[in-house]
Amino acid sequence: MAWVETASLSFVARHESAQSDAATAVLDDLEGFRAELETLFESVPGEISVVIHPQPLMLVLAAPWLPLARMVSAPAGRRYFTGWFGRDEIHVLAPEALERRASGVAGSREALLRSPRHEYAHLLIGACNPALPPPFSPATFRRYVRSAWLCEGAATHLAGQVTHLRAAIVRRLREGARPSFPPGARDAYLLGGTVFALLERERGPAACAELAAADLTRTGREIVERAFGRPAAGVERAWLGYLDSLGAG
Repeated sequence: MAWVETASLSFVARHESAQSDAATAVLDDLEGFRAELETLFESVPGEISVVIHPQPLMLVLAAPWLPLARMVSAPAGRRYFTGWFGRDEIHVLAPEALERRASGVAGSREALLRSPRHEYAHLLIGACNPALPPPFSPATFRRYVRSAWLCEGAATHLAGQVTHLRAAIVRRLREGARPSFPPGARDAYLLGGTVFALLERERGPAACAELAAADLTRTGREIVERAFGRPAAGVERAWLGYLDSLGAG
């Protein structure tokens, strides 16, 4: 099937010709998301290519770092690694492929359909933190893994996925050991966003934007202390309480 392009103000999608309507919907949502981010950040990426893949194998072939990131993640979070990002471009699964990937639990479909937002947020986070990808190399991938709680947590929070990931978060807490704080790379996708959710509850969206652009030469706990304005030990206790509340609801 032939590949074609669909353009919007800030994005150009490349997709199979049968996916034209879906591509338009993806770009409309990304334009709205970009407008939301403009209220929080001084500059947001534009002129971005969005490659929409109809099948997971096509996505993996186009994004060879994706399987490595998925392998690092806890099993409960692996289904949500459905896109990737590079310099001035993102790769995502088509909406119908995302729907097929969803589990039967509440929120799974909604979280997956926000995957294009998640990948676009990565471009913004990378622009705020020059040490992070894109572009990807062995060195930048190592830095991505080392700071995965912030990279994935910020993307998940900004994309509005945290609420929809509740069932997956609860599964992770039941299946694994007590998480470290800030979350390690294994828990970054599912639990990183909960740090941002707690911060937004305590200090508002602007504090989350500042955390997304944090100085990554500091340790994770130092970054947390600067973001919350109090000792990391107290933030950790509040965070564990927040996680407990997700399982109790």
